[in-house]
Amino acid sequence: MDDGLPRVFTRAEALGARLSDKVLRGPQVQRVFRGVYVRRDVPLDTRVRALAALRLAPKGSVAACWTAAELLGGIVPHETRVHLNVPSGRLRVPGVTTRVRSGRRRLARIGGLPVTTAEDTFVDLAGELGLVDLVVLGDSLVGRGRTTPDALVAAADAMRGRHAAMARRAAGLVRAGVDSPMESRLRMLLVLAGLPEPVVNHIEHDEWGRWVRRYDLSYPELRLAVEYDGRQHAESQRQWERDVERREELDAEGWRIVVVLAKGVYREPERTLARVVAALAAQGRTVRVTSDEWRLHFSGV
Repeated sequence: MDDGLPRVFTRAEALGARLSDKVLRGPQVQRVFRGVYVRRDVPLDTRVRALAALRLAPKGSVAACWTAAELLGGIVPHETRVHLNVPSGRLRVPGVTTRVRSGRRRLARIGGLPVTTAEDTFVDLAGELGLVDLVVLGDSLVGRGRTTPDALVAAADAMRGRHAAMARRAAGLVRAGVDSPMESRLRMLLVLAGLPEPVVNHIEHDEWGRWVRRYDLSYPELRLAVEYDGRQHAESQRQWERDVERREELDAEGWRIVVVLAKGVYREPERTLARVVAALAAQGRTVRVTSDEWRLHFSGV
């Protein structure tokens, strides 16, 4: 279909390029939203769906909330709708959710698309996400270089309204250097249970200042590491062999490691807490779970 149309095009543009409604209903075209189309070979990813929604929205509209978070590289729960901030009015399109956001706000641009900044996206979702998911979002935005923990704290401090307290608390728990959402969740499990917060991304150097190894979550003064192991470790023989060698080295240096799998976060959080408490005690620090808040976010089965 060589017609000179843009990647995302409206019905009016298609008709202007001498494409009929029959062609628009045919196998070469797929509809994104009512009146907006792409060629059949174009994947309907977040960017394309956001671009399609913006073609229908009033001038000055921007991708926001879940859609902005995904475009910025943040981690949020799956959301099928496209979310936009619009300057006024309402866009009645199935699959698109709009909010009126008056006043000037700074914008970011991702692949040419206008989106809310990482900071505004974070505070906008404070009323939509739970505490753990909001921290996961903040950690991931920082990890992608879109913002910093201090910038999120400043944005949350400037926020007003009933969700401001949630934004401030979550922003205060965001950390730099987090590698994955599961590391964020594991850290939050420990914190919400009232255990000492582990250090994120601690790096050890040898006597010549050379990098030796890095720990995702650790208590360096106690030589205790708490690490999440994803399924890929079990699927790679070479990785498994490296892990065995690494743990032997840690044993020789007096380090203890608590390895947590996905079930330790989602299905057996209480057992994970007990393991960490026992490991802390074995390394010389007696602590106990002092809060049940973790149960609100990690229910287990």
